[in-house]
Amino acid sequence: MLCLTSATMALLPAPASAATTVAEGRHTVRISRTEYGVPHILAQDFDGLGYGYGYAFAQDNVCELADQVVTLRGERSRFFGPDGDSGTGANLASDTYYGGQVRAGTVRRLLDKKAPLGPTTELRRMVEGYAAGYNRYLRDTGVDRLPDPRCKGKSWVRPITALDLWNVVYDVNRVTGTVPLAPDIGDAQPPTTSASSAPPAATATTTASRNGLVGLGLASADVGSNGWALGRDATRTGNAMVLANPHLPWAAGNFRFYQVQLTIPGTLDVSGAGLYGTPLVEIGHNRSLAWTHTASDAQHASFYALKLVPGDPTSYVVDGKAVPMERRTVPVTVRGADGGLSTVQRTLYTSRFGPVLSSGWTTTTAYAIRDANADNLRSMNTWLAMGKARTLGQLRAAQDTSQGVPWTYTLAADTSGGTYFTDSSAVPHLTDEQLRRCTVAADEGPTALDGSTSACAWGSDPDALVPGIYGPSRQPKLSRTDYVANSNNGPQYVNPEETVTGLPGVYDIDPHLDQRARLGLDMIAQRRDGTDGLGAPGFTESTLRASMLGNRVLSAETGRDDVVALCRAHPSLPATDGKEVDVSQACAALARWDTRADATSRGAALWITFYNRLVDQGPPTWSRVPYDPAQPLTTPRGINGDDARVQHALADAVQDFAARDLPVDVALGAVQKWDGIPLPGCDVGCFDVVEAGPDSGTGTPTAGAFGSSFLMTVELTPDGPRAHTLLTYGQSANPASPHFSDQTRLFARKQWVTERFTQAQIAGDPALEVTTLRR
Repeated sequence: MLCLTSATMALLPAPASAATTVAEGRHTVRISRTEYGVPHILAQDFDGLGYGYGYAFAQDNVCELADQVVTLRGERSRFFGPDGDSGTGANLASDTYYGGQVRAGTVRRLLDKKAPLGPTTELRRMVEGYAAGYNRYLRDTGVDRLPDPRCKGKSWVRPITALDLWNVVYDVNRVTGTVPLAPDIGDAQPPTTSASSAPPAATATTTASRNGLVGLGLASADVGSNGWALGRDATRTGNAMVLANPHLPWAAGNFRFYQVQLTIPGTLDVSGAGLYGTPLVEIGHNRSLAWTHTASDAQHASFYALKLVPGDPTSYVVDGKAVPMERRTVPVTVRGADGGLSTVQRTLYTSRFGPVLSSGWTTTTAYAIRDANADNLRSMNTWLAMGKARTLGQLRAAQDTSQGVPWTYTLAADTSGGTYFTDSSAVPHLTDEQLRRCTVAADEGPTALDGSTSACAWGSDPDALVPGIYGPSRQPKLSRTDYVANSNNGPQYVNPEETVTGLPGVYDIDPHLDQRARLGLDMIAQRRDGTDGLGAPGFTESTLRASMLGNRVLSAETGRDDVVALCRAHPSLPATDGKEVDVSQACAALARWDTRADATSRGAALWITFYNRLVDQGPPTWSRVPYDPAQPLTTPRGINGDDARVQHALADAVQDFAARDLPVDVALGAVQKWDGIPLPGCDVGCFDVVEAGPDSGTGTPTAGAFGSSFLMTVELTPDGPRAHTLLTYGQSANPASPHFSDQTRLFARKQWVTERFTQAQIAGDPALEVTTLRR
């Protein structure tokens, strides 16, 4: 059945072909929604394409983008008060940071640059169209009649500008650098006494690297992924395939994916998903090329330790000379408890290395952060060019030309049957010698570089578009006809048959693979051998989907039997609190468990609780077989049952289940849900990563979850792409929308959505709904 929807636009019958719609006028846009609400935007130019995309996104997620804009304008305190949900002063700190960015004109300055440093003309038009389409939806619907009760009638839901969207892009680009520290930057003030404040390492947003450069993003930004590109030598058909499996937060916010197809006949036809508020497909495919991204293990920012001038905590020393910090006054409008508005004057402090942090600022030392993406508004140039590319060579040229990928690896394949891996992200140009010489030793605080000498500043490459980062000629790259694969491990074992070595240390080539990365490589090896129980050797698109949602748990495959041997020998074990705990029933449950993390699995929930408690106790020195650099794909493995930490962890897990009145063999889906829907997956050696509680997806605000988000398998056949997708949390963050959790039900049942790519496939969808917009 064909359903026509319209607000104030003209209602037209569905056109017989795409060309009929486009020919009706320069600014006619067609939005065709197929099953599960996936929009396919068809326009004749970039203005119209953006217009349709902005309108469609607003239909599903108007509240999310409106809320995002409030943050990026530095206005949370104005509408929600200074504290926010995160604690005292959280909104005030955020507004200080983002308000300072607005007053500094950072994004406007980047927009003034010409491509490739600034956005292309096509992108500028598309972003302007996106803002206009979003605003059109607001006008047509009216704020007081919005379908989402969370923002219906709210004064903070207002029209947006193209600049607001560029601010979204800029924020996404720095999410593994400055952005997680925005509250710390916004609260930074010089010390007034000799008492020192807590160092940055005491905060939840900092992690220190082994090589002296601090990585700020992956843990704090909650991003991760699996990605495979399979070449002609790994598939049964000889056609290349790509698996996309990014791991991101499920709760509302700018880090959710939205699925879309964007088409300008003869110019662009790309299908996949993009992050909320960004105007393009960032993971996806066209007719002859497919790609995905995983979070890079390289560093994208660094701390600098500033040696302060004695008696002046707002000046620091570089090469023996005093340098005053730059100060910027930021007025923040604050809503009081009585609803009245007042203005608070705040101050931001910046060094030559970047903004100064509140944490760790004493009378002698302060810390600043330098972000490799501080001048990156080029990312959309890269993704648009990738969407237009037809071959791996063109994709590589797109990345090398604009150098805009901010913090991810790329894994891609094309119809030639080849595959390609690269880390083309913005990585600080620091040599290994600099890291050895410049790392500042500290009993507390982060690993930082010495800011008192210019010899510790970032260098540059001749082929880098901007100073301070490595250029394309120094980036890791690998081309294969069998496969490239990554699960957030370093580049070395993207394909163990051709290791990537000889890279600068900032690319983090630690050979240790975590369990998820090892599991992924093992899954590929078993499928190529046909030993995984899925039939004849070699991947098909069907076996690729089955592998993705097979829910193997490597930590259990290599350690469950050891734990069962332990508890059979010792049915009573000591807990951390010293109490003896009867673990016999738990032992029986683990022995019966099939070591899978399906929603119906009994024993998986207990194992997840046990193993997380074990991991929380530090490095796996409790492994039965320790790490062996000669066997990086299979070690460490096993669990030493004689280790007291292992015994405590199992007893503690049983105590925890008893305290929650849960049977030890409770089904995984009973304690791990989204909107009441049982979920598979785990975070202890699972490929299909899921972290959720029994109340995830419910409440106001919505209780969060994390893990597999946009799943895509695509086979690049000579007749066009064959793809299946799954957006685990649905197209809309509105709990009242039918697309809030409709795909979650599919995910729970291991079912996928068959993608409709051609205009004929789209027109043949029985659930088709068409909206025609005229500007």
